[in-house]
Amino acid sequence: MKGPQKTVFALVGVVVVMGALAWAAVPLYNLFCRVTGFGGVTGVAASNESEVLDETITVRFDASKDRDMPWEFKPVQREMTVRIGEDALAFFEAYNPTDRPIAGQASYNVVPYQAGGFFIKVQCFCFTEQVLQPGERVQMPVNFYVDPAIVDDSEGKYIHSITLGYTFHEIELPEDTASLAADGENDENSVN
Repeated sequence: MKGPQKTVFALVGVVVVMGALAWAAVPLYNLFCRVTGFGGVTGVAASNESEVLDETITVRFDASKDRDMPWEFKPVQREMTVRIGEDALAFFEAYNPTDRPIAGQASYNVVPYQAGGFFIKVQCFCFTEQVLQPGERVQMPVNFYVDPAIVDDSEGKYIHSITLGYTFHEIELPEDTASLAADGENDENSVN
């Protein structure tokens, strides 16, 4: 193989490797954040089998929405004090004041970021898309606990309050809901 051909193959190889790394960067970063709690990403568990400690921690709740999201969205209670390791249940309320169905998906984070790996969600509305019909108001539960390992962590043991925040974003309606909404609009137009 001649010098120019080696260079071309080397450059193609570099481009392929860089493309593969770019493709894998987001999933690998998400995996890293979920494992370490980096960036306020919480842990997830199917159930809570933790020891409940006598120590408590304050959990605050924050709600926001994307600029174009027409829903109203708020926590039902702003904060609660829970025992570390104890199952807790909080609710957020969403309301669709429009005359059309709207689908939403929540993103979340925990502050301080060091607490993310210790804040464990058992059940959460953020795992699925939410569709609210016109005028519909719902309360959405979040079942969680704070991992007792927080009291032995070099940074975690100094955390006395955690803020769980959700931001709702509008997403495309699922096909079945979108077709029902379109049929309803066609029926209204045919009456006029």
